[in-house]
Amino acid sequence: MKARLLYRDRDFDWRPPLEEAALKEAARAGRRNQTRTCDSSRGLPWNTDALTTDLALGTLFETMAQGDDYIFEVARRVLLCGVSSDIETIGYRQAVLLDCLDHPAAIRSLYAIAVEAMEEQKRHYLGSFFARYPDAVLRHGIELVSAMLDLLQRLRRIADAQAHSFTSEGVTALFATLQRDLGEEYLAQVRRDLDELKFRDGVLLSAALGKGNKGSTYVLRRFPQCPRTWLRLISDWLRSQLRRLRGRVDVRPAQPRQGASPVYSFSLHPRDEAGAHALAELRSRGIALVADAVAQSADHVRDFFGMLRGELAFYVGCLNLAETLSRKGEPMCIPVPEPPGEPGFQTRGLYDVCLAAKLGTPVVGNDADGDGKGLVIITGANTGGKSTFLRSFGLAQLMMQAGMFVGAEKYRASLSEGVFTHYKREEDASMKSGKLDEELSRMSEIVDHVRPYALVLFNESFAATNEREGAEIGRQIITALLEKRIRVACVTHLYELSRGFVERRSGDVLFLRAERARTFKLVEGKPLPTSYGEDLYKDIFGGEPDAELPAAAQ
Repeated sequence: MKARLLYRDRDFDWRPPLEEAALKEAARAGRRNQTRTCDSSRGLPWNTDALTTDLALGTLFETMAQGDDYIFEVARRVLLCGVSSDIETIGYRQAVLLDCLDHPAAIRSLYAIAVEAMEEQKRHYLGSFFARYPDAVLRHGIELVSAMLDLLQRLRRIADAQAHSFTSEGVTALFATLQRDLGEEYLAQVRRDLDELKFRDGVLLSAALGKGNKGSTYVLRRFPQCPRTWLRLISDWLRSQLRRLRGRVDVRPAQPRQGASPVYSFSLHPRDEAGAHALAELRSRGIALVADAVAQSADHVRDFFGMLRGELAFYVGCLNLAETLSRKGEPMCIPVPEPPGEPGFQTRGLYDVCLAAKLGTPVVGNDADGDGKGLVIITGANTGGKSTFLRSFGLAQLMMQAGMFVGAEKYRASLSEGVFTHYKREEDASMKSGKLDEELSRMSEIVDHVRPYALVLFNESFAATNEREGAEIGRQIITALLEKRIRVACVTHLYELSRGFVERRSGDVLFLRAERARTFKLVEGKPLPTSYGEDLYKDIFGGEPDAELPAAAQ
């Protein structure tokens, strides 16, 4: 069976990429500085750390997880790997997400069962580790499958009760599979088979004579079926007890069961260790194939529950985030993805979901229409909401491509072949390089990985040198990216940089400006030669700045 809630035609890699100890350590560290130990093996982007830091993704993952480390890791992986999703996959997930938002209790019940199944598997893990012999393997497999049967039955009951309420392709296919493959008659037959494999009446084997009259081709046989009356059960038990009391090897024709052929039997002395060891070897040879089949069945059931848990974990994380934003009265919408060929986006009321999750007061949303614009330049007043808007734009792009809702009243954007961030950093504490050197090194790394139709976010980049040099460096880099059909959004205080694009290609650029009143609203407007630093100076120091300072410095 397959869950197939994240992909229509393939499975999600549900196995946790971090060791349990590493997960706990990450939780203690606040989860914001995740290491890239498993990034290469799990397909996470090479710039995972930069994206997590610059876009405050740790806050998003924590809000989705609500203390569940597994949901945290799944949300991290799905969101960061979502940049590779196509429109069909995004639409498939959005339909499942809408079902989840309409029926959160059913989804949480399914997830709780999957979690319980994996915890049950952990309780049997120690037994499987020491199960080296067929008898032990068989016993462990029977115990695990028996424990899982009740959970499978609970899944099917939820499917029976809720199947008519869900409409998405992913959930309806899952429920149809549960109803088809886990009927009451089938589960009852599995229980009877498992009970029979406990071999309470002993093991019936057949074998052929091989070289040197040694046994070969051992085959496990079923006892001939005959009515098991109470008298028959008591008689069989008394006969077995008499054989034990005689305490000697007794080779004689046994009384055949009704309708069965005559057979010979023998019994061992209770202290015959060599004989007991020989019989144990014969038993192991006979049940080896059955033990392997039961173990594979147990692994199959375990993998199904693990896959179900992993895929549901993403949607439960989305439910947690949606409930958090709903309590704060923030709007959410299902975004409209468009092919990556035509750059642009259009949004109404876009806000930073990470900021909304942390603040106790409503956040300010912004409107923008960037259709046909490959470049967005954001200027204006200091602390006016420029960096927050840039972060909300990057978050919305990642959330949309992961198949999530977006923190906005409306959002439509073309898909990106990767999201990259180039934010200013603190001075290098090791003194190995200057700030400009470090900025250019990071830019070189981005150039090595960026592809056409990607999205690059600049936040106060190339401001570590004087304005003329910083503007020229930024202009050349941004122009080269645009020529390669790479979308760019840039927050800058370099007036020379923004003015250069006004003069050269203003028709291809969306100019947004933060208002002087610090309303955190951005409006369409060309850049001004000041960022109103004078206002901040008055608020903080209570005096007037030096009149001889150039306007750009104020």
